[in-house]
Amino acid sequence: FIGRIWFVAVQSLATFMGLLSAGVAIALKDLILNLAGWFYIIARRPFEVGDRIQIGADSGDVIDLGLLEFSLLEIRNWVDSDQSTGRIINVPNGKIFNSNVANYDKGFKYIWNEIPVLITFESNWEKAKKILLDIAYKHNEITSTKVEQQIKRAARKYMIFYNKLTPIVYTDVKESGVLLTIRYLCETRKRRGSQMRIWEDILAEFAKSNDIDLAYPTQRFYDYTKEGKVQQ
Repeated sequence: FIGRIWFVAVQSLATFMGLLSAGVAIALKDLILNLAGWFYIIARRPFEVGDRIQIGADSGDVIDLGLLEFSLLEIRNWVDSDQSTGRIINVPNGKIFNSNVANYDKGFKYIWNEIPVLITFESNWEKAKKILLDIAYKHNEITSTKVEQQIKRAARKYMIFYNKLTPIVYTDVKESGVLLTIRYLCETRKRRGSQMRIWEDILAEFAKSNDIDLAYPTQRFYDYTKEGKVQQ
């Protein structure tokens, strides 16, 4: 009889301890996950203080690493390009396990930027393309040698290979005109400034050319008689 009482008591205690442990585990889940995230960040170093990253929907410069969270000086959001908003975002360390992390500075400290320039079908697109390429080279502050050295260092750890490092202008046709896209390398934190200077030169050069016009969405009507075309 006494043994039976002890058995029931021990069984009840075991059930209670099991429920208590489960409750504690649930209550401390986020704490444990954030601590594990801190160990992961310290050990694997997906980013460090000073790096510009994007994690999930949040982007910014890492300004602090803590046991439970890290802090970002936010960029983008309502601000165009990669400029700072002035806000500080505190991100739980555990988020690193369920969100993709993009690092602007890890391995290769430059990014490819593209500037689309749409001109009318009537424009001299070949002349416009040459103007854009000249402007891109004019503002190209990154030497191929400098970039190649970084790529060689990065290639020791990452599969980073580029065949062309100099500016290029791609040609495409859209509904409203001919699309010329400038593609060039720039430093992460200088993207908006370089884009502004390039656009200012584009506007100035196009203003000198009577045979180049920027395009925008329009609706056009054709008169076959005036166009000199015979409708079949």
